This record gives sequence, C-alpha cells and structure tokens, in this order.
Amino acid sequence: MNTMALYLIGDVQGCDSALQRLLDEISFSASRDTLCLLGDLVNRGPDSAGVLRRLMTYGSAAQCLLGNHDLHLLALSQGVRKPGRHDTLDNILNAPDRSAMLDWLRWQKMAMFRKVDGHDLLMVHAGVLPSWTAGQTLALASEVEAVLRGPALGDFLQQMYGDEPNGWNDALTGSDRLRVIVNSLTRMRFCDIRGHMDFASKEGSAAAPSGYMPWFDVPGRQTAKITLAFGHWSTLGWLGRSDVLSMDTGCVWGGCLSALRLGGAESSGKVTTLAHELIQIKCEQAQQPG
Repeated sequence: MNTMALYLIGDVQGCDSALQRLLDEISFSASRDTLCLLGDLVNRGPDSAGVLRRLMTYGSAAQCLLGNHDLHLLALSQGVRKPGRHDTLDNILNAPDRSAMLDWLRWQKMAMFRKVDGHDLLMVHAGVLPSWTAGQTLALASEVEAVLRGPALGDFLQQMYGDEPNGWNDALTGSDRLRVIVNSLTRMRFCDIRGHMDFASKEGSAAAPSGYMPWFDVPGRQTAKITLAFGHWSTLGWLGRSDVLSMDTGCVWGGCLSALRLGGAESSGKVTTLAHELIQIKCEQAQQPG
C-alpha cells in the first residue's frame, strides 16, 4: 500500500505531456500526495494551458510557486508587456477559460515553507538574498502576493521590470521595494558578498562574473542552516546538498523534468539531513534558449 508522499518538481514551462509522464512515474495520487512546484509553470513549452488546467484540478495537492515566466504571463494578460519571440502563451491568452486560469495563477505563492521530518524547508523559484532570514523571506513574499491578488495588479506589473535597485535595503518602499523582492525570488542566480545581484549571466555556477558567486554560496547567508529548494537555473541543473536543492533540469531545453521525493532522515556522522529520492523523465521538448 502506497503511503503519502511529498514531491518537489522543477520548472515545467508548459511541458504538460512530460509532467503527465512524470506523475505516472511516481504514481501520483491527488487524494494522497502533495506536489510543490517551484515556479515557471508556463511558457516556452507546447501546452502551458494544459499544465495550468491539470494543476487546478489537483486542488490543495498541488502547491505552486510563481516564477518569472508566470509573472510574464500575468503582465501580458494585463497588456503591460508585449509577447516575446519565444513565448508560447497564446493557448492561455486566447482560451475560453482564460480568466479562470489567470485568476488561479494570481493566488499562487512567491515563497513556501514546510517542516519535513523536523527539517526546515524553504522553497522559492530562484533565490534568497543572503541577508534575509527564512521568516523575512516569507514576509516579503507575502507583500508581493498581496499586490498580485489586489486591484493594483496592472500598476505593479507595469513597474515590476528592471534591474535596479540591485540589492536590499530595509528602507526601500513602493515599486523599488517590490522589484527587489521579485528579482531575488524569481530571477537571481549570482550576487556578491554585499548581496548585490547580477542578472546578465545565465551560465552555470562556474561562470560567475568577477566578484560574484552563486547566491547560495555567499558567506554568512542567513538561510544556510535550513534546506532551500529552488528552480530557475537550468544551466546549474540538479544539485543536492544538505542546504540546497536545485531542481531545474532543463526539461524545455531537451533535458529532464525532475521530481524529488522527500521524507525520512539520513545520518552522516553527527549530521542528520533530509532524505530525498530523485526521479527524472526525459522531456521530448527541445526549445532553443533565448
């Protein structure tokens, strides 16, 4: 008899058939299991609408983060952004159930926290600035969530884009404050020891710009003692450390779609870490990055 399971799933990006095959592989049951999807549910893949419709039917069994592509879809729907050359979002924007899908998307999370076998697990799409604690991250995420669900959505999305300010200051207010939060949670890969973000490089961790490093390797990071799971960084790929679980394995680029089954404890000397099992299926989609 199968027992209840918790799965983290990396960036689906509109690859609904791959998601179906992955869920079949893990024998997912919405009445028993929980999925935590780490953002970028849509775009670049062939069936973004199929992904959203599927997840909507799972109710509370599918808990989803918003990634940069999901926010981009909301911006397109509000008319504050034009479609990009590689966007594949028309089957949502032109769908008869467009409003239902977009309303559902607005109520998804910017960050999530769970206790798993006594371990603290913080989930974001991209990263967490090194000066932020887990509690601060969740509080700042909730500020963005409130705007996404409120009447000022269009104004927020209009001002969301941009690389500045590139670091956090507690005194930030208004659109600057929200932009830094969004950029950390949905776009960041590299930052420096002061917590200044770089958005130019999309390469792997070994290709950090001069003076920068992967955000999770910044000395003194306030979330270093918990497990932090994220997607977004396909050129980094799978990384399974006691403090870091990187889950974007490049499905939409012809790589794999990955699920991580969490549960149980593993001991290594005096250190107890969260046990996990990686399950991957090859994705047939092969987009060109851009």
